[in-house]
Amino acid sequence: MVPVRLISSTIEGSTGKFTELQGELQGLGYTLGGNWDYEQGCFDKPMDSAHKVWLRIPFQVTDGNIDSEYSENNAIITLGQPFVLKHLYNEGNDPEASVRVVGAMFDQFQSPVDPDAEVEDRWAERGEELVRMVEAVLTR
Repeated sequence: MVPVRLISSTIEGSTGKFTELQGELQGLGYTLGGNWDYEQGCFDKPMDSAHKVWLRIPFQVTDGNIDSEYSENNAIITLGQPFVLKHLYNEGNDPEASVRVVGAMFDQFQSPVDPDAEVEDRWAERGEELVRMVEAVLTR
Protein backbone atom coordinates (compact mmCIF):
# COMPACT_ATOMS: atom_id res chain seq x y z
CA MET A 1 0.00 0.00 0.00
CA VAL A 2 1.27 3.46 -0.91
CA PRO A 3 -0.48 6.09 1.28
CA VAL A 4 1.31 9.04 -0.35
CA ARG A 5 3.33 9.43 -3.51
CA LEU A 6 6.34 11.72 -3.31
CA ILE A 7 7.13 13.66 -6.47
CA SER A 8 10.66 14.75 -7.31
CA SER A 9 10.72 18.38 -8.31
CA THR A 10 13.02 21.29 -8.94
CA ILE A 11 10.80 23.44 -6.68
CA GLU A 12 11.92 21.50 -3.61
CA GLY A 13 14.20 23.80 -1.63
CA SER A 14 13.06 26.90 -3.53
CA THR A 15 12.78 29.98 -1.35
CA GLY A 16 10.59 33.01 -1.88
CA LYS A 17 8.21 35.51 -0.36
CA PHE A 18 5.09 33.78 0.95
CA THR A 19 2.63 36.25 -0.59
CA GLU A 20 4.25 36.01 -4.03
CA LEU A 21 4.39 32.21 -4.05
CA GLN A 22 0.84 32.01 -2.73
CA GLY A 23 -0.35 34.33 -5.52
CA GLU A 24 1.38 32.30 -8.22
CA LEU A 25 -0.01 29.02 -6.87
CA GLN A 26 -3.53 30.41 -6.43
CA GLY A 27 -3.48 31.14 -10.15
CA LEU A 28 -3.00 27.39 -10.68
CA GLY A 29 -5.85 26.41 -8.34
CA TYR A 30 -3.93 25.88 -5.08
CA THR A 31 -5.15 27.06 -1.71
CA LEU A 32 -3.42 27.46 1.62
CA GLY A 33 -4.10 24.18 3.42
CA GLY A 34 -6.15 24.43 6.59
CA ASN A 35 -3.44 22.90 8.74
CA TRP A 36 -0.99 25.80 8.44
CA ASP A 37 0.55 27.59 11.38
CA TYR A 38 2.95 30.49 11.66
CA GLU A 39 6.00 28.32 10.93
CA GLN A 40 4.84 25.82 8.32
CA GLY A 41 2.00 24.84 6.05
CA CYS A 42 1.15 23.58 2.61
CA PHE A 43 -0.47 24.58 -0.62
CA ASP A 44 -3.16 22.10 -1.65
CA LYS A 45 -4.88 21.36 -4.93
CA PRO A 46 -7.75 18.88 -5.25
CA MET A 47 -7.16 16.43 -8.06
CA ASP A 48 -10.67 15.01 -8.26
CA SER A 49 -14.19 16.44 -8.07
CA ALA A 50 -14.92 14.63 -4.79
CA HIS A 51 -11.87 16.26 -3.14
CA LYS A 52 -10.47 12.94 -1.98
CA VAL A 53 -7.18 13.07 -3.91
CA TRP A 54 -4.88 16.02 -3.31
CA LEU A 55 -1.57 17.38 -4.52
CA ARG A 56 0.21 18.98 -1.59
CA ILE A 57 3.25 21.26 -1.64
CA PRO A 58 4.57 21.67 1.91
CA PHE A 59 6.60 24.66 3.06
CA GLN A 60 8.58 25.88 6.05
CA VAL A 61 8.77 29.51 7.11
CA THR A 62 12.43 30.49 7.19
CA ASP A 63 12.02 34.16 8.11
CA GLY A 64 9.07 36.03 9.63
CA ASN A 65 5.73 34.30 9.99
CA ILE A 66 2.61 33.89 7.91
CA ASP A 67 -0.87 35.04 8.61
CA SER A 68 -3.54 34.35 6.02
CA GLU A 69 -5.48 37.42 7.16
CA TYR A 70 -2.77 39.85 6.14
CA SER A 71 -1.65 40.11 2.54
CA GLU A 72 1.25 42.37 3.49
CA ASN A 73 3.19 39.94 5.66
CA ASN A 74 6.89 39.56 4.94
CA ALA A 75 7.39 35.83 5.52
CA ILE A 76 9.97 33.96 3.48
CA ILE A 77 9.22 30.28 2.88
CA THR A 78 11.09 27.27 1.53
CA LEU A 79 9.09 24.73 -0.45
CA GLY A 80 9.31 21.04 0.39
CA GLN A 81 8.84 17.92 -1.73
CA PRO A 82 5.38 17.77 -3.32
CA PHE A 83 3.27 14.67 -2.82
CA VAL A 84 -0.11 13.17 -3.69
CA LEU A 85 -2.36 11.87 -0.92
CA LYS A 86 -5.79 10.29 -0.85
CA HIS A 87 -8.47 10.26 1.85
CA LEU A 88 -11.49 7.94 1.65
CA TYR A 89 -14.56 9.01 3.63
CA ASN A 90 -17.86 7.34 4.35
CA GLU A 91 -20.66 9.13 2.57
CA GLY A 92 -23.60 10.53 4.53
CA ASN A 93 -24.17 11.38 8.16
CA ASP A 94 -22.68 9.48 11.06
CA PRO A 95 -25.43 7.62 12.94
CA GLU A 96 -23.33 7.97 16.12
CA ALA A 97 -22.98 11.74 15.75
CA SER A 98 -23.50 13.77 18.89
CA VAL A 99 -26.37 16.23 18.86
CA ARG A 100 -25.23 19.61 20.13
CA VAL A 101 -26.23 22.97 18.78
CA VAL A 102 -22.72 24.34 18.24
CA GLY A 103 -20.84 21.12 17.49
CA ALA A 104 -23.49 19.38 15.41
CA MET A 105 -22.37 20.83 12.12
CA PHE A 106 -18.83 19.59 12.77
CA ASP A 107 -19.58 16.20 14.33
CA GLN A 108 -22.29 14.92 12.01
CA PHE A 109 -19.96 13.53 9.37
CA GLN A 110 -18.37 10.13 9.57
CA SER A 111 -14.70 9.55 10.23
CA PRO A 112 -12.48 8.64 7.28
CA VAL A 113 -12.70 5.02 6.16
CA ASP A 114 -9.02 5.25 5.33
CA PRO A 115 -7.32 8.64 5.91
CA ASP A 116 -4.24 7.41 4.05
CA ALA A 117 -5.68 5.32 1.23
CA GLU A 118 -3.49 3.92 -1.52
CA VAL A 119 -2.57 6.40 -4.24
CA GLU A 120 -3.00 4.70 -7.59
CA ASP A 121 -0.48 5.19 -10.40
CA ARG A 122 -2.88 7.36 -12.42
CA TRP A 123 -3.03 9.91 -9.57
CA ALA A 124 0.73 9.86 -9.14
CA GLU A 125 1.16 10.51 -12.88
CA ARG A 126 -1.37 13.35 -12.81
CA GLY A 127 0.41 14.78 -9.76
CA GLU A 128 3.68 14.79 -11.69
CA GLU A 129 1.99 16.68 -14.54
CA LEU A 130 0.62 19.27 -12.13
CA VAL A 131 4.01 19.70 -10.47
CA ARG A 132 5.62 20.31 -13.88
CA MET A 133 3.09 23.11 -14.40
CA VAL A 134 4.09 24.62 -11.04
CA GLU A 135 7.76 24.36 -11.99
CA ALA A 136 7.08 26.17 -15.27
CA VAL A 137 5.29 29.03 -13.49
CA LEU A 138 7.77 29.41 -10.63
CA THR A 139 10.88 29.30 -12.81
CA ARG A 140 9.88 31.84 -15.45
